[in-house]
Amino acid sequence: MAELEPLKSGYYVWQYVPSMVAAVIFLVVFLLATFFHFWKIFRTRVRFTLPFAIGGIFEIIGYATRIDSHNNTRKLMPYCIQAVFILLGPALFAASVYIVLARIIRSVHAEKYSVLPLNWVTRTFVQSDVVTFLVQAGGSGMMVNSSLTKIGQGVVIAGLCLQVLSFCLFIVTAYVFQTRMRHNPTVESVDIAIPWKQHLYSLYAISGLVLVRSIFRVVEYAMGTEGYPLSNEWTLYVFDSVPMFSAMVIFWGLVP
Repeated sequence: MAELEPLKSGYYVWQYVPSMVAAVIFLVVFLLATFFHFWKIFRTRVRFTLPFAIGGIFEIIGYATRIDSHNNTRKLMPYCIQAVFILLGPALFAASVYIVLARIIRSVHAEKYSVLPLNWVTRTFVQSDVVTFLVQAGGSGMMVNSSLTKIGQGVVIAGLCLQVLSFCLFIVTAYVFQTRMRHNPTVESVDIAIPWKQHLYSLYAISGLVLVRSIFRVVEYAMGTEGYPLSNEWTLYVFDSVPMFSAMVIFWGLVP
């Protein structure tokens, strides 16, 4: 039976023995979801969904490493790998989500209803996503060094807060577009062959799931290793794993 063990220095990086069963379950579901995303990319040649699929690979690596960590709580590297990859995967999901909004607006010829020029919608949000990804990655790297753990933790929190802000602004942008369309729809928007409303609602759902997950992560890192989230494994699966798998399922149905 696996036991919780400290590093050679005597420091406990884990506050519990990670569940083998839970990690295997989510490794399998993310493997399946990622496979179907890559299969759809290959079949449709829709390249803008590639970041989303790569995000799935990040999740796979994260949960595979948690399986290894079950019997290796005394090792630092498996802990760091799973923490970094599960943390960063959703930032890649976001990149594809941001691109979809511009495609929806363009599909119904409603460029005039966009808050920003259409090219700027994609550029602005994707660039903000790149920044949040790099900030979180940098903070995660700093946390590996024990002397920089607190600073790295603060950097990760800053990156997550930027991600939350970016998604909130994205939702506002989408809602303003939807409101303007409701008041003065374009001719193309009434074409039942263009299910733009359903696609927009899917974007709202995915954005909401990522927001819930990101807010949870902010709380988790803010409370630190002594806090409830990092001491109780179920919180990771309820507020991160399940929402992100759900986001992958919704996005798969969103892209034709």
